[in-house]
Amino acid sequence: MNLYHFFVENHEQVVELSLEHLWLVGISTLIAVLIGIPLGILSARRPVWNRPVLGTANIIQTIPSLALFGFLLPVPWIGERADRLAILALTLYALLPVIRNTYTGIRSVDPAVIEAGRGMGLTGRQLLLQVELPLALSVILSGIRVAVVISVGLATIAAAIGAGGLGEFIFRGLAMVNNQLILAGAIPAAVLALTADFGLGWLEKRLRPR
Repeated sequence: MNLYHFFVENHEQVVELSLEHLWLVGISTLIAVLIGIPLGILSARRPVWNRPVLGTANIIQTIPSLALFGFLLPVPWIGERADRLAILALTLYALLPVIRNTYTGIRSVDPAVIEAGRGMGLTGRQLLLQVELPLALSVILSGIRVAVVISVGLATIAAAIGAGGLGEFIFRGLAMVNNQLILAGAIPAAVLALTADFGLGWLEKRLRPR
């Protein structure tokens, strides 16, 4: 049986695992954005926080994925369900690009524009919401784009702890020494990553200030 016939005969399972994969990536990226953007703004507005925030995110990024899953297993409530554990791990890995690009985007806003806003009587909150964030949006979106692509790849490892996703095919194929099964998981994951990269890249260009 070739790969095409495998996809045809097992299309329901492929779709189901793809949706599980998207769920893990989508929820973890959303949480990373909700946490990472405020931390990036804090780092940009309060330089004293820059080193500890980015340093912690950098350290998390260096931890091997399987080791991080192992570290999180004993955590109460989180370790009780594989999907919770996988979402937390993917969120931690997605934080660095979101924080770093938010910080970079805010800091790269032209000081003259900020001074002009202050001269118009804008408060710090108004400057952030009406000037800095709109101008930094394309840079922030670039970080989210990187986070999504990273998460799509790392989510395949989540199958090792029973969290589902396309990694199920990959680990099953490794156990059976079956390249067809490995490709059945790897190809859809690559398609998801490329689609997300292309779509967010297009949106990033559309939002880039002219």
